[in-house]
Amino acid sequence: MKEINTGIDIGELEGIFAGKGGFNAPEWETFLQALEQGILAATIRDSLGNWQAVPWVKSAILSGFKAGGAAAWDWPGGAVDRPAFPPRVFGLEDGVRVVPGGTSARRGAYIAPGVVIMPPSYINVGSHIGTGSMVDSHALVGSCARIGEKVHLSAGAQVGGVLEPPQARPVVIEDNAFVGGLCGIFEGIIIRKNAVLAPGVVLSKSTRIFDLVLEKEWIGEVPENAVVVPGAWAIPSGSNHRKIPG
Repeated sequence: MKEINTGIDIGELEGIFAGKGGFNAPEWETFLQALEQGILAATIRDSLGNWQAVPWVKSAILSGFKAGGAAAWDWPGGAVDRPAFPPRVFGLEDGVRVVPGGTSARRGAYIAPGVVIMPPSYINVGSHIGTGSMVDSHALVGSCARIGEKVHLSAGAQVGGVLEPPQARPVVIEDNAFVGGLCGIFEGIIIRKNAVLAPGVVLSKSTRIFDLVLEKEWIGEVPENAVVVPGAWAIPSGSNHRKIPG
């Protein structure tokens, strides 16, 4: 872990933000570094082991967008973004393998040593990616999403981010999960550890997941060790049958 030498006590950041709704430059730099080192996170486990959003962290990230403005960043072909969110620059000391070819990660994202990022991928602010995970080509890790250790996000996988409202829990993918190609995981879904999502699975908070073994439905999460494949539920005939007009 790198030392944070900004002169700001990390423990005071929540109070600073609550008092004035924003940060000055040293406070903002301390906040970004604390996120990047995993000292702060937008999603944590509570005392009962449940995943919960950390509203003040998400509100702080939002303050960077609300500050407005634009800045040009050194990027092939040029890039213009909010001044509060420059792209991350990786070095050998980070222990992250970033294969060249168009990947971008914003500052304020925690990317653990041992992570592999294939091009092109995008990793947004506030996200958390555990050691040994792979972010494959054309994958998206949205703002404040939490990816555990040894997770494989296959090519084209989309992990949705949630900034507003601050109380809303982002997507969580626990350790050793496998997310197949072109999957979409949105709206605070939890993928429990060791679960496997076949290619093309799309999940939101209203998606019904049918457990053929236990003969039950899951909504909002995929259970531990589950294997999920795309499917459809037939509309029964009779009173519930709906004819398509035309």
